[in-house]
Amino acid sequence: MRIYKLVISFLVLILVMGCKDYEDFQVDPNNTTDANPGLLLTNIEISTFNSIDLNAAMACRYLVNVNLVNDFQYYNWDRAGFGFYNTLRQVQKMEEESENFDNANYLAIAKFFRAFVFEQITRQFGDIPFSQALQAEQDVITPAYDEQKQVYLGILALLEEANELLDVNESGITGDVVFEGDLLKWKKLINSYHLRVLMSLSIKENDPDLDLASRFNTIFSNPSEYPLMESNADNCRYTYSEETGNTYPFWRSASITTSYILEESFIEKLKEFNDPRLFVLADPDANSSGEDPLSFDSYTGFSGSAPINDNATRLGNGEGSPLDERYIEDPEAEENLALGYAELSFTLAEAAHRGWISGNPSEFYENGIRASLNFYGIDENSISNYLNQSTIGYQQGQGLEQIMTQKYLSMFLNSGWEPFYNNRRTGFPEFDVSGAGILNNGRVPKRWMYPISEINQNQENLEDAIQRQYPAGDNINGEMWSIHE
Repeated sequence: MRIYKLVISFLVLILVMGCKDYEDFQVDPNNTTDANPGLLLTNIEISTFNSIDLNAAMACRYLVNVNLVNDFQYYNWDRAGFGFYNTLRQVQKMEEESENFDNANYLAIAKFFRAFVFEQITRQFGDIPFSQALQAEQDVITPAYDEQKQVYLGILALLEEANELLDVNESGITGDVVFEGDLLKWKKLINSYHLRVLMSLSIKENDPDLDLASRFNTIFSNPSEYPLMESNADNCRYTYSEETGNTYPFWRSASITTSYILEESFIEKLKEFNDPRLFVLADPDANSSGEDPLSFDSYTGFSGSAPINDNATRLGNGEGSPLDERYIEDPEAEENLALGYAELSFTLAEAAHRGWISGNPSEFYENGIRASLNFYGIDENSISNYLNQSTIGYQQGQGLEQIMTQKYLSMFLNSGWEPFYNNRRTGFPEFDVSGAGILNNGRVPKRWMYPISEINQNQENLEDAIQRQYPAGDNINGEMWSIHE
């Protein structure tokens, strides 16, 4: 009888289990199936806002590699990848989870990141998959390429939506390592970045569809609706900490110590302006060891376009200033700065110079210089002395070059490739190509070639995009729509 009851019980259990869906057995009742959008936000911030890039530093004539012929230093790079689309997939997941958590502020921040990451991609290549991107679940495996103009219009729309949707009085957010949940600072970042994007298209100033000056002025003139960064306290940055294991990228790096010297044209600009930032960014060369570290004569740089053997010889002769030792010895050497008040100030100075907004460009220009010097801990007396120099004072006839030069000086080892894109757009400051080591026929590249993966997986759409943009084919010297006059 006992065996009979066991058989009956087993059959009942089988019947009950058979009534349940297969998916029911795949869910661990002890774990939530929803991902906290705050956990996703942390990873997105760290990967997206990482602005310390040695390749960018060499291409932008901040640093020189004395051990290797680096393609970025000698302007002979070729292809880049579509890795940013992986970040966009994380952003897409955060959008989905923001709905599960009923928190629209995550959705607003996700829209910002969509805009930010798509702009990084289109600035590299030109036309890119945009409207059909990230739709693999809808069986869109080979997305069409959108024209760059449409991509930018989409980016501007996303930023407008992000600002409108983000409500500083509603639900807070977690996982924010940049602003620690301060939603007003997020709003300031969204709008300050919006101005960066608008200014990046200045060559298309007369395009009525973009209406750049009007859009820019609307944001600038309405601080209650479009708050902007007001000081370095609003900077988009994250700090490093030995305690958390997230240390400065160059900490204890032997290769940084032995391989990199500051670039000559960069050092000469700082010396020409009696710029105290030089003493914070670099150490004296070997020939000046034991001499006054606050003497500009103690610092020398190498030409980024010179043959590597020439630079190696000069290094052997005691020339060449390396990075300041704090970059290697301090695990918390410097904040990772993706976009700051100094950059915004220079962008406003350029807008005033171009007549897009009212105001004195000199005032915005000086605000940018002051913010950068403050970032590096320069004392107020030194700042005043710096600004009072005739070589620094704003002059309308040379205004654009002065603004872009100071913007460039403020972006040493921060802001990623932004100095390169500013140079590509304005020509300032000029990147040296005079040395005998330069490749690419002495030209600074304009872009990157499309990735091999697209040739293998999406060739038809890729070829359509190349043919309509670049008559000479996919090469690093082609001019995309945004920089084609």
